[in-house]
Amino acid sequence: MDLHFECTRCGRCCHDLKLPLSLSEARAWLDDGHSVEVMCEAAPWFDGGAGHPWHAGYRVDRSFLARSGTLPVRVAVTLAAAFAGACPNLTAELQCGIYARRPLVCRIYPAEIRPGLTLNVQDKACPPPAWEAAHPIFVRRGQVVDASLQALIQRSRDDGVRDVAGKEQLCASLGLDCAALADEGWVIHRPDRDVLRDALRESVVAPAPAAPRQWRLLSNRQATLDDVGRRGACGVWVDPRAAGAPDYLGLYATAA
Repeated sequence: MDLHFECTRCGRCCHDLKLPLSLSEARAWLDDGHSVEVMCEAAPWFDGGAGHPWHAGYRVDRSFLARSGTLPVRVAVTLAAAFAGACPNLTAELQCGIYARRPLVCRIYPAEIRPGLTLNVQDKACPPPAWEAAHPIFVRRGQVVDASLQALIQRSRDDGVRDVAGKEQLCASLGLDCAALADEGWVIHRPDRDVLRDALRESVVAPAPAAPRQWRLLSNRQATLDDVGRRGACGVWVDPRAAGAPDYLGLYATAA
């Protein structure tokens, strides 16, 4: 089905986000005085990951090999500009204050970046008037029609692959070693802004760890921990409701 689209400048897509950033975009975001979170998830990689949803090349290419106990895992790291309410760069007139250098994900929205994902209007913040048939064609037969937008999507995908070694080194520099189980949630790390900025700069030139590092796998579902534990992983129960618990953003209700 063809989709028509034109931005209405409503500003809805600039509120209450965890905005994925490349390494260079994260450095710029921090230089502007804003905060960046480090979101970590990990997929067990027994039998080389065969049959696991992460076996698809797109997700493998954006993660690095590590270990949890004796279990091989692949760790994916997302650097996110997180904010409640309006983006710190959104002006009172609902204009982007850094429009010329806004992050790639903002330039691409509402198109999808990950291959195989179908754009679903219901999942987007854009209001119904943005999708009226009178607007230009945005997607035809599942494909974005604008060549410049296609190029931006490919650039984002390429950045995701290129940044993997730097993200691995970043985690090592910061001592990060906790990740949620992939497709169950994320562990969110919030390093001091100056510390993170320095670590990001070092990650450009520093080599990635010579050997896979040890990671702990956090889950709020006991059945998951039992499963990975039987396979040799270091699993840790987390109840996000408990005082002092790691910052865990789960996709499922806590289940003992």
